[in-house]
Amino acid sequence: MKLAVVILNWNGKTLLETFLPSVVEYSQNATVYVADNASTDDSLTYIRDNFPTVKIIKNKSNGGYAKGYNDALKHVEEPLFCLLNSDVEVTKNWLNPIINTFITEPETAIIQPKILDYKNKSHFEYAGAAGGFIDKYGYPYCRGRIFNTIEADTNQYTDSALIFWASGACFFIRKNTYKALNGFDESFFAHMEEIDLCWRAYNLDYKVKYVGTSTVYHVGGATLNALNPKKTFLNFRNSLFCITKNAPGNLFILIFIRLVLDGLAAFKFLIALKPLHILAILKAHFSFYMHLTSLLKKRRQHTKIKGYYTKNSIVWLYFAKKKHFYSNL
Repeated sequence: MKLAVVILNWNGKTLLETFLPSVVEYSQNATVYVADNASTDDSLTYIRDNFPTVKIIKNKSNGGYAKGYNDALKHVEEPLFCLLNSDVEVTKNWLNPIINTFITEPETAIIQPKILDYKNKSHFEYAGAAGGFIDKYGYPYCRGRIFNTIEADTNQYTDSALIFWASGACFFIRKNTYKALNGFDESFFAHMEEIDLCWRAYNLDYKVKYVGTSTVYHVGGATLNALNPKKTFLNFRNSLFCITKNAPGNLFILIFIRLVLDGLAAFKFLIALKPLHILAILKAHFSFYMHLTSLLKKRRQHTKIKGYYTKNSIVWLYFAKKKHFYSNL
């Protein structure tokens, strides 16, 4: 099956210099694209001068991750997409296990490889690790990473397993699935739009899978690091977006509980003397209220909303029960 590796770029020449060589070297059985979000640096000149086989797609604006890929993928014909962050180093055999899984398992629509930390290659990386799940209140966590506890890679996750969501850092999806789901929700801009898409896929009985025999190394935070209040804003707001659109049950009760838990998170930021992050949570809530009507409209468009993949509270298990590793859950 033909596969397209599509790297979204915005003023990322330095990242392309570091990471594009490994992608080109180890993706001989794929077509490599760079989708450029209206960069103002000389990223595209660098690509043309050094990687003539890489195809360039020019987006008209910087619409973030969601719109950037929605716009770019309209120009990609391959039946399999790999949406790859520009700060990812790939390995020699990274594509074959993924392609083979798509071939032998036609019911599998979305795949994530093992994602390790580029800066600490013996450990998993925060954004995805060994595949993602969602708890009863809509909090995401991973095999290999729960909140800020990150596991060392001791080959405990070299398996293939069904998961709830795949990381947008290295996100494989069938083109026909992407089209059937109408791509990413552009109101997210960035962060958690892949969880929203996987949640919509789950509600429609598509299978999302982790394939641990494929490995990549992700820097994480190269575009927006965890210390940036904008990231806090996007994570808290977009999490509320996700559960409003996709979660089953009594939405009023769920949202109320989440707002209380978000308040506790803001209190932790207060103790840590991080007032800008408290302000980011407040802004996230106001933005959520402003979008609530459109979110409820999207919710009503679902033909089916299934129960959760996991039914526990990861907040309770992690902070009260001190279960910090996936194997202990």
